[in-house]
Amino acid sequence: MTNQPPPQSSFNAYPVNIHPSNPAETKLSSSSPFLSPSAPPSRFPPPAPPLLQPNQIPSPSIKIPNLASPSNPIRTPSPLPVPHLSTPPGPPVFSSPLQPAAVPFRTSPATPQPLAFSSGSSLPASSSPQVLNGITQLQHQISDTKEEYSHLSDSPNVLFTAHKVLKQKKLANVPSLGFGALVSPGQEVSPGPQIIQRDPHRCQNCGAFSNLYCNILLGSGQWQCVICRNLNASEGEYIASSKEELRNLPELSSPLVEYVQTGNKRPGFIPVSDSRVTAPIVLVIDECLDESHLQHLQSSLHAFVDSLPPTTRIGVVLYGRTVSVYDFSEELSACADVLPGGKSPSPESLKAMVYGTGIYLSPIHASLPVAHTIFSSLRPFKLNIPEASRDRCLGAAVEVALAIVQGPSAEVSRGVVKRPGGNSRIIVCAGGPTTYGPGSVPHSFGHPNYPHLEKTALKWMENLGREAHHRGTVIDVLCAGTCPVRVPILQCLAKASGGVLVLHDDFGEAFGVNLQRASCRAAGSQGLLEVRCSDDIFVSQVIGPGEEAHIDSNDAFRNDGALSVKMFSVEETQSFALFMEARADIKSDFVYFQFVIQFSNVYQADISRVITVRFPTVDTVSAYLESVQDEAAAVLIAKKTLLRAKNFNEALDMQSTIDERVKDIASKFGSQLPKSKLNQFPKELSLLPELLFHLRRGPLLGSILGHEDERSVLRNLFLNASFDLSLRMVAPRCLMHREGGTFEELPAYDLAMQSDAAVVLDHGTDVFIWLGTELAAQEGKSAAALAACRTLAEELTEMRFPAPRILAFKEGSSQARYFVSRLIPAHKDPPYEQEARFPQLRTLSAEQRTKLKSSFLNFDDPSFCEWMRSLKVLPPEPS
Repeated sequence: MTNQPPPQSSFNAYPVNIHPSNPAETKLSSSSPFLSPSAPPSRFPPPAPPLLQPNQIPSPSIKIPNLASPSNPIRTPSPLPVPHLSTPPGPPVFSSPLQPAAVPFRTSPATPQPLAFSSGSSLPASSSPQVLNGITQLQHQISDTKEEYSHLSDSPNVLFTAHKVLKQKKLANVPSLGFGALVSPGQEVSPGPQIIQRDPHRCQNCGAFSNLYCNILLGSGQWQCVICRNLNASEGEYIASSKEELRNLPELSSPLVEYVQTGNKRPGFIPVSDSRVTAPIVLVIDECLDESHLQHLQSSLHAFVDSLPPTTRIGVVLYGRTVSVYDFSEELSACADVLPGGKSPSPESLKAMVYGTGIYLSPIHASLPVAHTIFSSLRPFKLNIPEASRDRCLGAAVEVALAIVQGPSAEVSRGVVKRPGGNSRIIVCAGGPTTYGPGSVPHSFGHPNYPHLEKTALKWMENLGREAHHRGTVIDVLCAGTCPVRVPILQCLAKASGGVLVLHDDFGEAFGVNLQRASCRAAGSQGLLEVRCSDDIFVSQVIGPGEEAHIDSNDAFRNDGALSVKMFSVEETQSFALFMEARADIKSDFVYFQFVIQFSNVYQADISRVITVRFPTVDTVSAYLESVQDEAAAVLIAKKTLLRAKNFNEALDMQSTIDERVKDIASKFGSQLPKSKLNQFPKELSLLPELLFHLRRGPLLGSILGHEDERSVLRNLFLNASFDLSLRMVAPRCLMHREGGTFEELPAYDLAMQSDAAVVLDHGTDVFIWLGTELAAQEGKSAAALAACRTLAEELTEMRFPAPRILAFKEGSSQARYFVSRLIPAHKDPPYEQEARFPQLRTLSAEQRTKLKSSFLNFDDPSFCEWMRSLKVLPPEPS
């Protein structure tokens, strides 16, 4: 057959600018030229015995979640897919585990919520294939196997916005709704995937992997690629006397398989020691802190090293005007080698330090007392200089940290050296801006040359981050305190290396928890994501923590149209948003998508995780809309929108873009009322407009957060975040405490604020606990409710990174306004609209309604129903 040239693809590896794929989407995407997908990557080394997939190392404060709900972000794997206003807390305590809730979680039957990972309709068996290469008949040898596993078309690593695909190009490419997937390459798969210890069978034409949807010729063992329809040999491996025999092959019986290759390092050896034994952690600590901040930081550092596995190697670097590298060979006192911070360290000084007698990386089991001595020796800044003006040579300190992580292997060619055991980590504990040495900016914005110096610092920090990524090291920057840290400068450093930047109120408990979670969140390194689609479907845009991969063309397959993405790091907490379009009308009954995630895990094994997805195609819009996953669609729309909101003014402009999206979806997919200009929003998408309304007025696009640094950090975090965290950052989850310790899930409206109840609001990076006045007046009940709410909040966020701050307050208090501002105002709505979302209100008397209404804090924001009517769109009936 004649192969069509691969469609062009626009790659938006965050933070690259948007590249639209549809000229009609001028209001929703800025224009920029397309980038062509790269050639496929080279094959992995020869196979070897399998190794276990590593689990994330929990700290003593981390526990397994035991709450479940249809929309609970902590989900069991299914077949389908920062304001800082709290007062400084006391020293963190991480040693005692939290107690689980006494009574299981339940969902209110009056307000059912759609499943986030709903299976949708089961997929029928594939239709007969076309005649290829003179073969007049291809036998469907594993059709029964396909039907048996058709409900596994999605995996926890891939979540699509819909489980059916429209055949008509014009409708399928409507930009306001769109079609795409959220891919989490580092997401832990449970139960584990099928593991294969041999080379995969790949299509000689396009490079796709064999899978359970392929047609097999039993007599010859040939298999037909589902992506390009090419017929391939299997070297006799797929020759079988019956289809039952083929079911014993993992790749022909499961949509998700892993090819594990360890080379000839130690055949048959499966490590049982801690997985991070060879991935060191270097703490780079700001020594220009005042006493109050330093005390909290010391408490967090002491708890952090106590929580580390005994085999973890750790290093400590301090920076101010100089760089101090602590020597763990001195057991009786804190001893450090000092380097100047005004310029980058010379290769001679770094070589002398690395090859010297000092020990700058040491396992915790051998140096825990020394680490505690080092942290106890830290002293507050004594000079009478404002925090923002103190000399901080963070750039030089990170360069030194990279040198001690690399060690003597820096002498060897980088093309040969491969740091084993996954990514090393540098964790920066910063309390102020970088004002001295390389990568610094003046402490005053009024400096006459500030714009040029800032541009130079941004470029230098980005290059340093890229060098760290090249060396297999991730840099996380954890900031705390009230001093401005020049977020754009530090953001460049963290992003380019594959790390994150997080702002904290102080160096207390939340900071300490994030230290722990940052140290153990890596799942692998050297990551590459490949995406292949069938039937003229192509990936038009990618948003996520990576960049377009440039693969050696010598190893390319003849007609490989795969999109290749180089991942900065492979972690459970990150994801890629993929936007897909059709280049022509689809004539097939099914379309296929294959995702290949290649990385080196912490056991030094090379993994190829192959996920193959099949969806039916449909002609009718209603059939397509029924398969749309509202939450996934809202998250992808939000990521595309936030990519353009680079500052507060642009974020305000994006609010009008959300309005246009809702109106366009209603006009394209809804129905117009007779003798009216109003459009009824499609009932199949009942949850979507409410999620977009939360996005429009929430912290990502709204004005809830007061400082641009906070908004910038939140937007950057969101663009990389996993689906669970992204969904919660878009729309908060509201849980009301009931007597007996149960919790009822309610819509996130201010109607939930009843004076005799306690409410938990999970908004991703913040969790709020609100106590009504009547409940707060009852000392015993309020204490029990508060304890249950705190336990629930900890359980909902125990594996989340960054760890959210958890604030509790009473009705009518000053901080309660931050809770109310994140709820949709509805107390001004007519009673029938209120009761449609809160059936519990039907039982209230007129006096109780008046009392309930008077307890609200009034805001000028319109309610959801008012907003929809202002767009000349009638809201769908609540789900």
